[in-house]
Amino acid sequence: MADKKMYELGAVRSKFSELFEYGQAQAAKIGWEHIYDFSLGNPSIPAPDCVKEAIIDMLDHKTSREIHSYTNARGLLEVRQYLADYMNETYDAGVGPDNFHLTVGSSASLAVIIRALQEDTSDEFIVIAPFYPEYRIFIEPIGSKCVVVPPDTEHFQLSIEGVAKAITPHTRAIIVNSPNNPSGTVYSEDTIRRLAALLKEKSAEIGHPIFLISDEPYREIVYDNLPILYLPHYYDNTIVTYSYSKSLSLPGERIGYILVPPTVDDHAYLMTAILGTARMYGYVCAPSTYQRVIAAVRGATADISEYDKNRHLIYDNLTKMGYDCVYPSGAFYLFVKAPDGNSLQFMENAKKFNILLVAADEFACPGYARISYCVDADMIRRSLPAFKKLLALYK
Repeated sequence: MADKKMYELGAVRSKFSELFEYGQAQAAKIGWEHIYDFSLGNPSIPAPDCVKEAIIDMLDHKTSREIHSYTNARGLLEVRQYLADYMNETYDAGVGPDNFHLTVGSSASLAVIIRALQEDTSDEFIVIAPFYPEYRIFIEPIGSKCVVVPPDTEHFQLSIEGVAKAITPHTRAIIVNSPNNPSGTVYSEDTIRRLAALLKEKSAEIGHPIFLISDEPYREIVYDNLPILYLPHYYDNTIVTYSYSKSLSLPGERIGYILVPPTVDDHAYLMTAILGTARMYGYVCAPSTYQRVIAAVRGATADISEYDKNRHLIYDNLTKMGYDCVYPSGAFYLFVKAPDGNSLQFMENAKKFNILLVAADEFACPGYARISYCVDADMIRRSLPAFKKLLALYK
């Protein structure tokens, strides 16, 4: 027999999977042009041309062996050197190539760093609602406890008071995600400063460091000229996980990294534990072709301005209709309050008008729904009459 816990993980179907299958079935009946699919965070903006150019250049000037062979488990040295140079130039990070471990995307980064930090099964990892549902999957099956801080539904900043209450002598780390999936909120500098002060105080109080894991797949997708904060500048024991899925529109290529700055306690020891954890999980190395791509494109991103246009298009129109929406300062998600507070029923009612959105119960924030606006702008325009009809059900 297979492991029961793993069987249960495989058997439980997420709302994302159900919506995807529903959309496929409906599209077969009425055509995709009549389906308004806001369910997945799958970037709609093409990867920048430099990605294609980098791949073509590799094919023209490198041998197949050079392109496709195994790399060092931590990633190619020249790529990690590029990452160090980029972070130092951009954020004055003070890091070197040995502070990076290239991974199979941000999810792999999180799974690896959580397991590498775990000392025993009494460890607790704090997450801030609303949060990416897979955080639980990275924490609980290895025997640790996932401690959820309730959402701040007034401002959708993280609740410092909530974090303080959640910390115990067993707290190993806290995960923050800004810009946030699913709320679209960007944590303010004041919030980060207050969190850093709290973690310093509590670390001293309980006698061991509380690590801050900064999950940053949406780092560059910020609006309104908001600054991009480098969290290790605020708290020494910060570990960064990053993915190129969103910034370069490469979600299926699975390329990202873990950054453990030299300010982290026993950072060299932790880097070796990361190497061992990746080995245990069977991550031989990150995709070699896309390691080279990220170095070749030199910090380029997809055209973020297109997401900004979509943001205004959907936020402005839905708020005018009467929807209660959280103002999105980053990422490409709009968080909408269910008119009667029942987000699951709101999701089902939306399907009556072929609108596919995700109830935020999945994100530990019932009463809200997530709309992914990383879609074609024309689909947003075509969907607006359907949103009006949906709201009319509640009036």
